[in-house]
Amino acid sequence: MTIQFELNGHLVQANSLPGSTLLEYLRSDEIHSVKHGCDHGECGACTVLLDSRSVNACLILMHTVNGRKIETLESFSTHEELHPLQKDFLHEGAVQCGFCTPGMILSLEALDREGSEIKETNVRDALNGNLCRCTGYVKPVKAALATLQKSSSTGGDS
Repeated sequence: MTIQFELNGHLVQANSLPGSTLLEYLRSDEIHSVKHGCDHGECGACTVLLDSRSVNACLILMHTVNGRKIETLESFSTHEELHPLQKDFLHEGAVQCGFCTPGMILSLEALDREGSEIKETNVRDALNGNLCRCTGYVKPVKAALATLQKSSSTGGDS
C-alpha cells in the first residue's frame, strides 16, 4: 500500500506492507535518532512527534500516518545550530549514553507545544515514558526546566 505523509518537513511517498510499523520504516530510511528498544511502547527509545504529539513509533502502524506530519530529532537542528533543548541537555550534562536522549527531547518538545504550565511535575510526567538507566532523570529535568521556562517566559517556541 502507498502512504503519503510529511517527514521532517518533506513530503514522502512510501510503500508499506500491511502490519508494518513506523519504527520499521524510519529505521529502513536511515533515521538514526529513532531507536529500536522494547517493541512494546514501554521504553520511549522510538519516540517521534506525530502531529506534534509524542508517540512511540513501534506502536504506530504505517497505514495510520497517511496525510500526517512526523518529526524526528533530525529535524530539530542543523550541523551549525542545535535546538535549545539539545543545548541545555549538553550544558547540564544530561546526555550520558545518549540512547534515550532523542526520545526525551521530543517528549519535552511535545510538552512545550501543548502549552502546559512548565513546572517540574509536568516535565517529569512528559518524561514518564522514556526509560533512562544512566541519568537518574535529575539532569534531564534540570535541562528541560531551563529551556522550557525560558521559552514560555519569552512566548516563543523552543
